[in-house]
Amino acid sequence: MDYDKALKEISKIVLCNDKKNILQEIVDYLFKNFKTYSWIGIYFVKDADLILGPWQGTNATEHVRIPVGEGICGSAAKSGKTEIVDDVSLDKRYLACFISTRSEIVVPIIKNGVVIGEIDIDSDFYNAFSKEDSIFLEKIADIIKNFC
Repeated sequence: MDYDKALKEISKIVLCNDKKNILQEIVDYLFKNFKTYSWIGIYFVKDADLILGPWQGTNATEHVRIPVGEGICGSAAKSGKTEIVDDVSLDKRYLACFISTRSEIVVPIIKNGVVIGEIDIDSDFYNAFSKEDSIFLEKIADIIKNFC
């Protein structure tokens, strides 16, 4: 996938949609255009928990509330650092959502130095996420912070 082209398309989404639909439109775009992205969700920090917001995937996750510090999502929220897990079966922190998930990336959304949410993406493929995905999704998180 051409990350620069995707960033331009997401910028168009931001400019052309009303504010309440932008996050869902971004999630929908990523799901439709990145074939290795099997499930995408945006979580928001509320008190000591991550609360699921807009998402897209074949199935809903049971993890709609995750304590900060728990699982890969909670770890990323606590550290403020992007987490890439090439094989979730080898990571004891992984909270199983789907039997098909093989790898995961979690990118914190940081505003004024504080983690306010995160982008969580599961893949049905091992080693699905590269440094390029990390850089790309961190740019998306930077765009998203303006709508949280």
